[in-house]
Amino acid sequence: MTAIDELLADARIPTAPRDGFDVGAALRRLAADAAAVAAKPHPDTVRATQAGQRLSVVCRWILNKPDAADHVDRLAQEPDAVNMDQLDVDGALVFACLLHLTDHRESAQFWWQLAAGAGHRAAAYCLHLHHLALGESREARHWLHEVTDDVLDSEAPDGTFLATLEAVAMYVRRTGASLASAPTGGLEMEVDRLATAKSDSCIIVQRPDQRLADLLHDFTRR
Repeated sequence: MTAIDELLADARIPTAPRDGFDVGAALRRLAADAAAVAAKPHPDTVRATQAGQRLSVVCRWILNKPDAADHVDRLAQEPDAVNMDQLDVDGALVFACLLHLTDHRESAQFWWQLAAGAGHRAAAYCLHLHHLALGESREARHWLHEVTDDVLDSEAPDGTFLATLEAVAMYVRRTGASLASAPTGGLEMEVDRLATAKSDSCIIVQRPDQRLADLLHDFTRR
């Protein structure tokens, strides 16, 4: 045997299992560790999930307001071009909430931004939750500031008010103790109809039409 052969022999890694090593026990420990990680999701994931749930509760409240359909009706009768002086901002808020609840999230963000740009704090709060649910912390903080900024409005909601609102929303989510109904299948079909009617160059669901407004009137009356 040459010197090189001796060095290679000394460097060879033994393949025989070590005495006393329990492969089954090791695998069980790995499985337990993986289960523990899965049972404890990252705090950011928990925060995002809770924000999405609170947003759905808030959207259902807004959609079920007695005057919700009236505002969407006015929004449907306005000119096609979006003019902030003519825009029914409450209608834009209601329509955005309907879009969110029927899984047209990008369009919901667009209409919330129109309403929030006109100073609607509820729309800004929806945007705060929307971005928080997406894990977009910077955007979420921006819209929360728009909600609580009291420079121009001394009656702006404060942190205590928002914490109470979120606690109520969480209670409703957990217990189902709410009279606010989710959109019916008919409403969802009407929103999908508007979504498929939009031009190929635009991914945003355009303003509601009279047909959707009439169906929303029936929904809120029930």
